[in-house]
Amino acid sequence: MLLESLRLPLRVAGQAPAGAAASRASVPARFWVYAAFALLYGICETMNGNWSQIDMTSHLGSSAAVASLALATFWAMVTVGRVLFAVLQRRFPARRVYHLLPFVLAGALVLIAVLPSGSFALGVVGFGLAGFGCSALLPLTISFSQEELIAISASVAGGVIAFYQMGYGVAAFGVGPLESAGVSLATIFGLTAGVAAVMGGLSFVVAGRRPEPAALHPRPAA
Repeated sequence: MLLESLRLPLRVAGQAPAGAAASRASVPARFWVYAAFALLYGICETMNGNWSQIDMTSHLGSSAAVASLALATFWAMVTVGRVLFAVLQRRFPARRVYHLLPFVLAGALVLIAVLPSGSFALGVVGFGLAGFGCSALLPLTISFSQEELIAISASVAGGVIAFYQMGYGVAAFGVGPLESAGVSLATIFGLTAGVAAVMGGLSFVVAGRRPEPAALHPRPAA
């Protein structure tokens, strides 16, 4: 009898191994909301980070030095905004920051798009304002997603970053063909303002039902 029992399967009928069950687990539907936001954010950030100097020199007619100043101002304001909102978290909840910044970014992109040639100083201001608008959005997206999607919290940050990088690719490699097709860089910045406005609407889907504000900095994955 004992010898016969050794030949029986060790698994209860119908019970799949834990690894197999985990591999078949579907990605939560809410993840795709965060992914869409990160994709749009990647487009907006890269438009400023990769194309600001070209816009300053070709559209506004600035020198290379002033164009470099505009780019440096953009990244400096990204850092300033992140530090500022981290300090002011308790007085200015993260959810409100998340709703506000996409529209600040959209306004900055509209300003950049409509500036006439020779507006060097306003160009630097516009890109600085765009940096401030970008500042806390990606860290908050990661933080919110990790807090909500606890079942996949160990991998959700990587997924969000992957879609951010996809947005980077769209803006980095998609603008050149549009310019070759006759679309001006100023027009492309104007269209990107529309992308930022969509992001603003999506922010209410991402964080609108959150009862408590999340921390600005994402939690380390377990």
